[in-house]
Amino acid sequence: MPDVVAPGKEVTFTIAKAPRREAERKTIQRLMRMQPHIQKGLRGLARQRRQKDNRPYIRAGVIWVDRKKTTKLTRVAVGETFTLRLTPQILPDIKAVEQYLTTGSAKAAKPARPAKTEKPAK
Repeated sequence: MPDVVAPGKEVTFTIAKAPRREAERKTIQRLMRMQPHIQKGLRGLARQRRQKDNRPYIRAGVIWVDRKKTTKLTRVAVGETFTLRLTPQILPDIKAVEQYLTTGSAKAAKPARPAKTEKPAK
């Protein structure tokens, strides 16, 4: 895996073995939450909780808020896959749990937008 794990690459990871320790499970779950589509979903759920689910109530003349627990959009289970763009900041986390992950083929990077061409003059 060291040859595949380098900053700037986009790599797909698959969970090959279930982590034994709770700390390792949390690390993998934190890495899975870094995916852009998961972050977008978490933002939407946080907005919904803030607007609808957290209920204020008065107790002893003070306003308290009954806060709902966050929804987990990721699940650490054997066979689950996730794709990350690697940065130097997350490499230590990946190295800490690399025994539980296998790397798949990295998706090809999105091609750059073609340069705008001028329309021919008529």
